[in-house]
Amino acid sequence: MKAQQEQPEPIQYGHVFAVTGDLAVQAIAPRDAEAMRTAEESVQGVQVPQASEAATKQGITVTQTAVPGGRIVTEFVAGQVVGQYSVADQAMMQQQQQQVEEDASKVTIGEAMEAAALSAGDRPLEEADAAAIRAAETQAQGADTVMPGGLADQAWAAASANAWAERDEDKITVGDVLSDATTKLADDKPAATEDAARVVQAETYSDAGARTKAGGVGAAVTTAARLNQEDDDDA
Repeated sequence: MKAQQEQPEPIQYGHVFAVTGDLAVQAIAPRDAEAMRTAEESVQGVQVPQASEAATKQGITVTQTAVPGGRIVTEFVAGQVVGQYSVADQAMMQQQQQQVEEDASKVTIGEAMEAAALSAGDRPLEEADAAAIRAAETQAQGADTVMPGGLADQAWAAASANAWAERDEDKITVGDVLSDATTKLADDKPAATEDAARVVQAETYSDAGARTKAGGVGAAVTTAARLNQEDDDDA
């Protein structure tokens, strides 16, 4: 006669969760798992009757804590934490996705600078251009500092070199610095009215005649901001 087959040891809470004490050696009853699922679905912090001794006496509780962007859900069995995870706020996720889709259709500051590279590309870069480029870069990045070796540094170096160059053909042009501007920025964003105002202010302040450059960065960012505003108004 065959020896009686040994029954496998039941899975205990201590095998699955980082719990201690009596709960650690308590077997997880089938109804406990089902109760956890039920409690997770309710997420009201209300105890649900269970089958195992620990769960029957002290219950399974699921609580939720609101955090930016969603909730933190925590599961307790007999007063000990057995699980914790985050739940994203679906409405916020949809809103963020919608914002990403809307921004994708707008003209960015980097794209506006690339437009200036085309319209004023052959013009030697001057101090006013460098000031406008620095303002545009800081607005695109959302910070008052610029990336070392980035567009602003390149523009100021070009303006300084051009001031000493005797022939125009030896000078660095706007197009030389601003071509592929979007790939040279640490960050970028859709151009807004306040961005255009900062860029125009920087450009005119550094210009001897206190004027914006025709086809320059100030004009390009202003046009981009206007188009973006019209897009918002039509939405």
